[in-house]
This record gives sequence, structure tokens and C-alpha cells, in this order.
Amino acid sequence: MAIGEEREAKGTHFEFKVLAKHKRARAAILRLKNYDCHTPMFMPVGTQGSVKGLTNRQMEQLGCQVILGNTYHLQLKPTSELLDEVGGLHQFETWRRGLLTDSGGFQMVSLLELAKITEEGVVFRSPRDGQEMLLTPEESIKIQNRIGADIIMALDDVVHSCTADPARFEEATLRTLRWIDRCIAAHDRKHDQSLFGIVQGGLDPKLRAICLEGMLERGDQLPGYAIGGLAGGEDKHAFCKVVSQCTAALPEDKPRYVMGVGYPLDILVCTALGADMYDCVYPTRTGRFGTALTPQGVLKLRHHAMKHDFRPIDEECDCMVCRTYTRAFLHSLVAKEPLGSLLVTYHNVRYMMRFTEDMRKSILMGTFDQYACDFISRHYPDGNVPEWVQTAMSDANIDISTICHCPRTPSIKRQRV
Repeated sequence: MAIGEEREAKGTHFEFKVLAKHKRARAAILRLKNYDCHTPMFMPVGTQGSVKGLTNRQMEQLGCQVILGNTYHLQLKPTSELLDEVGGLHQFETWRRGLLTDSGGFQMVSLLELAKITEEGVVFRSPRDGQEMLLTPEESIKIQNRIGADIIMALDDVVHSCTADPARFEEATLRTLRWIDRCIAAHDRKHDQSLFGIVQGGLDPKLRAICLEGMLERGDQLPGYAIGGLAGGEDKHAFCKVVSQCTAALPEDKPRYVMGVGYPLDILVCTALGADMYDCVYPTRTGRFGTALTPQGVLKLRHHAMKHDFRPIDEECDCMVCRTYTRAFLHSLVAKEPLGSLLVTYHNVRYMMRFTEDMRKSILMGTFDQYACDFISRHYPDGNVPEWVQTAMSDANIDISTICHCPRTPSIKRQRV
């Protein structure tokens, strides 16, 4: 099931090369110190370095290329100082492939009631013991240097995308640009860790343009870029417009990472618009609640209809769960036994790896248009494709009119899961 390729560490710790394009969609290779990753790529979230319920060996078998760790939570436990003592998170958890750590910026949204944001940084109050922690741009980078991930993220000022406060978005955008300089100056491991800048600006195209310009001016210090501040429940049209604006402006020769995106349809659309990398808790969290991902959408295994359904979750899937267990068996477990949640999580991770691998293959073969149409039509067999999907695919120069048989539907909002 391996997608990427392990190799011995050589001189180059980061290299990105686009191998093929189809319209705006890209297939590329991302060479890290010990592993060659293939994009488009989905990165499961392992808050403290590992994905809940799955061993690292299983993650390798499922084809996972990069795991995302959370800087804030890793600093609380086991602490970056301890990780540094043992040679970093790779050594601590014996993970031989890629690691990416966020900066702690998202906790400004998820732990907003426990955070105070100033020009110096953000003060968090621990949800565990109430102890305060000051996370400055410099401290975020130092922590990530000690953790030792292959890719590290700059600390940005993050505002919930649905906040009705234009002045706050402007403040956060300009602060993010001031903080990127502090992050670059504090980065002591440029020889083996790659720092990505994050484009902020909310849903305002003018603020996004300001942030894009500022990040591009610092491009010689930034091997890659992320698009942040989305996946918070904003209107889907607005979400797609921001992604389209940013991918169109970012360099061709550097990776583009849309943060916090995990719904397969969203990933398909973002890939069509030119993005390369994604992360989200959605596939694993929804698996723990007994919901499986399939080519037709989600399958709720707790539903009574599953009791007498003796098919696998997905007849096309090559994972151990689909080759071994029935929906009925999993239905009997998911509400009562931890094993049920673990098995569905296992399948969901494999689904995401197969999904992104299939997108990559279609881009390399020049058939991404047909792949996108097939994918969308399986989600909407009645042809009632949402208007936001039609608009975004049109922006990506991909014609899906043949599968859209019903009037356009109203825009709906996204929810970060």
C-alpha cells in the first residue's frame, strides 16, 4: 500500500518538483530528508505525534506519508525538551516517514476562551491545570526546532473565518506578516527543517492579496506556503474563491498546503484549483464515531439498516477491514466495543490515501477531468451538484456540465469537524 518511498538521508532535506499538470491540478514529488512524498497528499492528524487508535506500523501499511503533530499539545506533553533529548519526535515514536508540526496558531481559535493575543504573542491557559504558557513567534519556532519535524509552520494570528469584525481580520493579517519575520529570524535549523509561511486574510480578497504579496517577498526564506484561516464554517463559495485566489498567486515551484481541510469533495475541488497538501481530524474522528468514508459518501455504521448488511464497507477498497469484515459485524461493534471504532478509523485512513493516490494517477495520465466527473457523479447520482462545486470546477477549467442535470442548489456552509 506504500505510496511514497523511504530512503537514506542525503544532502538535500527538502525538494519539490511538479511532475505533471492537468489544467490547474498538479502531481508532484516532495523530497524530505528520509522520505519521498507524492502529492496531492493528505496528512492525518496525530495531535501528540501519533494517530489515535493506530500504530505507526499500521500507518505505514496504509500508505501514510506525513503525520501532522500539534506544537501546543506536544509542548504540554511530553514537552519539546524531552523530545530534543531523544533526538526528536521521529526517534521518540519511531516514525520513519515525514512529520509536519503546526505552529500553535490554530489554538487561537479552538482555545479562544483560554487565549489572550497581543503583539508579543499569545498567552494560553492550559485546559489541564490552568497554567499559563506564552507562545511567541520565536518560542513557537524554538519548540518546533526541538521537536524536529521535517516541515514546520510559522506562527500566525488566526481569526475564525465567520468572525464579523473586519478590523480584527486586518489586524491579524498585518500581524501575521510582522510575525513571519520573527519566525524566520528565530529558525535555527534551516539546514534540516523547512519553514512554511501561512497566508491569512479571512474571506477578504484585498487582505489575502496583501498577505500573499508579503509572503512572496520573503520567498527566499520559505520553501513552501500554506493557506490558513479557512475550514471554520464559512460559505463554500467564499472558501473556494480564497483557495483559487491564493493558488493562482503562489509560485509554481513550491508546495501549496490548504490547512484544516479533510472532506474528500473539498480536497478534490482544492486539487482542481492547484493545491497539493491537506490535513484534518475529520477522517479519523468520524471513524471513531462509526462513520465510514466511501466513494458514494459517508456510511453510518450505527444505523439500524447495517444490522443485516453483509457487504464490506467498500467493495473497491483493498484495506484489511474491507477484505475481512462486513458492515453487519462492524455495526455490532461500533456502539459498544472500542475495536469497532479502531477498524473504521483504519479504513478511513486507507480511503484517504487511496483517494489522493487516485487523483495523482489521473493527473499524471491526463485524465483528471474524467476522474473529477466520476467522483462527483458518485456523490450526486441524481445530478443535483451543488452550485459551489460547479462554480469552483469552472474556475479550475474543468467541465462537469454533463453530470449536472438539476437546477443549481443554494450555497451551503462548511463545518470544521
